[in-house]
Amino acid sequence: MPKYPHLISYTDGGSRGNPGPAAFGYVLKTPDGETIAGHGEYIGVTTNNQAEYKAILAAIRKARELGAETLEMRMDSELAMKQLTGEYRVKDAGLAGIYVLIHNEKIAFKKVTFKHVRREFNTEADALVNKALDAHAKK
Repeated sequence: MPKYPHLISYTDGGSRGNPGPAAFGYVLKTPDGETIAGHGEYIGVTTNNQAEYKAILAAIRKARELGAETLEMRMDSELAMKQLTGEYRVKDAGLAGIYVLIHNEKIAFKKVTFKHVRREFNTEADALVNKALDAHAKK
C-alpha cells in the first residue's frame, strides 16, 4: 500500500498582465490536512490560463511521484475545472497541448477528480505564485 494513497492538491497560476510574467503554485495535502509537498515556479511570459494548467500538470506529476492512487484536484479556476471535467471544450491552442499532457498523466491514477474552490480556500497555492513572481521581479 502506498504511503499516501489519496492526496488533495490545491493549484493556482497567475500572470501580471495577460499575457505577462507568470508563475504557478501547488500544494499537496493528505485528507487530514498534512502538507506533503508544495512548489511555486516562475514560468516566463504567458497567460494566466496557461499558468493554471501548468500548475495542475505539475501537481498531478508530483502526486504520481509520491505514489498516490487517487487525487482530488482543487482549483479556483472555474474555466480549467470545467474544461478538465469535459463541461467546456478546450479551444485555445496554447492550452490544448497541456490539456493532453494532464489527461495522459491522470491515466496512471485509479481516480482523479477536479473541483472548483473559492479563492479564500486556495490561499497557500496563491501565495506560492506570488512569491515566485515577486522573486523574479527582483532580479
